Amino acid sequence: MEQEFELIAKTFMGLENVLAQELTQLGANNIQIGRRMVAFTGNQEMMYRANFQLRTAIRILKPIAHFKARSAEDMYDEVRKIDWSQYIEHGKTFSVDSVVYSEEFRNSRFVTYKVKDAIVDQFREATGTRPNISVSNPDIRLNIHIAEDQATLSLDSSGESLHRRGYRQESVEAPLNEVLAAGMILMSGWKADTDFIDPMCGSGTLLIEAALIARNINPGVFRKAFAFEKWPDFNQELFDTIYNDDSKEREFEHHIYGYDVDMKAVNTARLNVKAAGLSQTVTVEQQDFKDFKKPAEKSIIMTNPPYGERISTPDLLGTYKMIGERLKHEFSGNEAWILSYREECFEQIGLKPSIKIPLYNGSLECEFRKYALFDGKMKAFRAEGGVVKSEREKREMAQKHRFKKNREFKQHLDDDGEQADNHHSHFKHVKRDVRSEGARKPLRSHKSEDHADVQEQNNQKYKLLGHRYEKRDRKRTKIDQRRGRSNERNDHFQEDE
Repeated sequence: MEQEFELIAKTFMGLENVLAQELTQLGANNIQIGRRMVAFTGNQEMMYRANFQLRTAIRILKPIAHFKARSAEDMYDEVRKIDWSQYIEHGKTFSVDSVVYSEEFRNSRFVTYKVKDAIVDQFREATGTRPNISVSNPDIRLNIHIAEDQATLSLDSSGESLHRRGYRQESVEAPLNEVLAAGMILMSGWKADTDFIDPMCGSGTLLIEAALIARNINPGVFRKAFAFEKWPDFNQELFDTIYNDDSKEREFEHHIYGYDVDMKAVNTARLNVKAAGLSQTVTVEQQDFKDFKKPAEKSIIMTNPPYGERISTPDLLGTYKMIGERLKHEFSGNEAWILSYREECFEQIGLKPSIKIPLYNGSLECEFRKYALFDGKMKAFRAEGGVVKSEREKREMAQKHRFKKNREFKQHLDDDGEQADNHHSHFKHVKRDVRSEGARKPLRSHKSEDHADVQEQNNQKYKLLGHRYEKRDRKRTKIDQRRGRSNERNDHFQEDE
């Protein structure tokens, strides 16, 4: 039996319990919930699976040392005690990220420099040479976390933040973060047993994450690489096995619908859905929410309307009043979830929420509210067996004010740079240069629903975003592609900041 070791999964404020549940389902041991993180234990396979399969993690760290750092000298000495030759091979580069909550260490860059100095000095003394530092494309990425005098030094097994799935080709202004979107869906308790609707879908993040959850497709399948692939002990065969195992994927018997008033947002969402190979599962159309009619099938509605913060919206309060009217008159018998920021906006909805969950969207302390929509009066609804608030939701509500007791997190949220691009998905169109990310690996041919007609017309070949790929055996293609990428990863491990 392979020995287990300590691991830390980082996440956003408010998603810790959801992440812990994911880890439980994954089979992790010794799960402990912390602040914006969940600690657990597992072996190498668990670490690979955590990176590849978790939807609400932004980074998986492997601690290699815990120590007290009462001064810069203490920290330097402790870092030098570690045998760095087992982690950083000759000729390899490294970088250090620092997160600091300490009166003694007020400058995270100073901490970064001291750690780098200790590592470099050890190599210089032992070998006469020193490893090079690389910020943009390191072979080994380290993370040091200091809370007062308690320091944890870890290997970063993820590299680029895990919210960067790899399917996003274009974006609207301030798109919803993929990890936050997945967390919202999982938090709602949706079991993929109804249709899913986002009436203000922007670039389609909620739609795509819902589709991945509904079909149980691993979010890591679209990524180009993970940091652990450059580690000295990387097990290629083990990771290929994990990567190619789609035995738990499933069919989705319902459908996912996205709408937006802005045609540019609609086209962006369609492109991203197509890149994820989900066009048979997700439909995106141009439509104003005020024109919505009652859906034909039982549905869950989930959306992230404009807040009036980073995106100016004419008649903001009127927009929320319209949302409330549409929900009340056209969505009875269903449930709706809305993420927003301003209390006055929620008031305009005019409906009583059954649950309020605090969530951070970027630096904004928002609320994620559920509305149980039914005809008639609450008393009659309950008399017929209707459930307004489950026991789980009651427990969530018990944490309603916990953010207000921990305001200091608001100013530290961006220390790790993980929430830089996750506010709101609506209106302004922003195009990303796909070429800057390098050629993407082929999407899984058996799941690229968009290309079925193209494959038929072009003799088993298809074209995706300007790249032409030959249809081959699915598993062989994925393994070969990954093994052939070793020289194509320049510019991959970009800083999240």
